Amino acid sequence: MAGGKSQGARARARARRLTLQGLYQWQLSGAAAREIVAELLASQNTKDTDLEYFEELLKGIVAESAALEAAFAPNLDRPAAQLDPIERGVLLLSTYELKERLDVPWRVVLNVAVGLTKAFGAEDSHKYIKAVLDKTAAGLRKAERAAG
Repeated sequence: MAGGKSQGARARARARRLTLQGLYQWQLSGAAAREIVAELLASQNTKDTDLEYFEELLKGIVAESAALEAAFAPNLDRPAAQLDPIERGVLLLSTYELKERLDVPWRVVLNVAVGLTKAFGAEDSHKYIKAVLDKTAAGLRKAERAAG
């Protein structure tokens, strides 16, 4: 059974990477989420990707971007508009999971964010992302964090 869970975790990891790619594209082009979903599904190898999770993430994040940004903006040292698109995308993705996907533990959200930022962001930007998300999680997941 552990293999299935591990395979599911890999499928979600691939969905998050694809979502980050979509968020980057959305920030630069302003295209509608459904157009970006269609384009990415047509152009990317989506084998072993949790496509349902990908679509939920991308469409949900784009639809709720203002509220998500409002949740992490107080923890920034500059306006969100000045963030690198990768950093902003990771913060939007992670904040969405913190708010909407309570089935994903907050520590997992932070670890995924750090991993994505290390892979795609500027050198050492993962430290900034972790600090911002740690404070954001403290506000959004008080009970879970208090429990350990």
